[in-house]
Amino acid sequence: MPSPIPRPDDPTTVSPHSQAGAPTVLKIVIAGGFGAGKTTAVGAVSEITPLSTEEYLTEASADVDSLAGIEAKTTTTVAFDFGRLSLPDAPMPLELFLFGTPGQDRFVDLWYDLSRGAVGAVVLVDTRRLESSFTPVSFFEDIGLPFVVAVNQFDGAHRYHPEQVRAALELPAAVPVVTCDAREPNHVAGVLLALVDHAVNSAATTNRAGHTPSSTLQDA
Repeated sequence: MPSPIPRPDDPTTVSPHSQAGAPTVLKIVIAGGFGAGKTTAVGAVSEITPLSTEEYLTEASADVDSLAGIEAKTTTTVAFDFGRLSLPDAPMPLELFLFGTPGQDRFVDLWYDLSRGAVGAVVLVDTRRLESSFTPVSFFEDIGLPFVVAVNQFDGAHRYHPEQVRAALELPAAVPVVTCDAREPNHVAGVLLALVDHAVNSAATTNRAGHTPSSTLQDA
């Protein structure tokens, strides 16, 4: 599997449970609005056959799950996706457990469960439906979990500069905004490593400031 640069300098800052010679195991949440590409991202990078809870969309959801801009979508995640990515060649070997959330706002209670013990989150953004990104962004801000925003560049969608997306989502300067194609393993792996790096830096900043790390990081 790909292991692109940049890599985190010291992942053990985030996950203290690794033993000498063993990979650092980190839990990562892949979030985003309905149809943003979460299941695709997990499937693209997972070294195992992903666990998927996709179900076909039916007329019963027509009034609550808008398909505007994603008319070709026929399934939706109803629990979570799970995949695993090992990066043994990194300076600090990593094993990443990936949990993809269901995108609809009505599943927010499940997001809390999936975020427990996570080192951080990736919020996938579809600029054609930017309004669906506000809820996951606000969620991770509220629970204090480090996150990066990854703009999924769909075919035919207008290409916005990351800083334009930052401004539209009203993100602070400390939150990384990157672009990716969720179908490409190298792209997804790069986003995951950007998140690990951001989480490490966030934890280091918190420790230097003399604050107690969040319970989410302590559970990692």
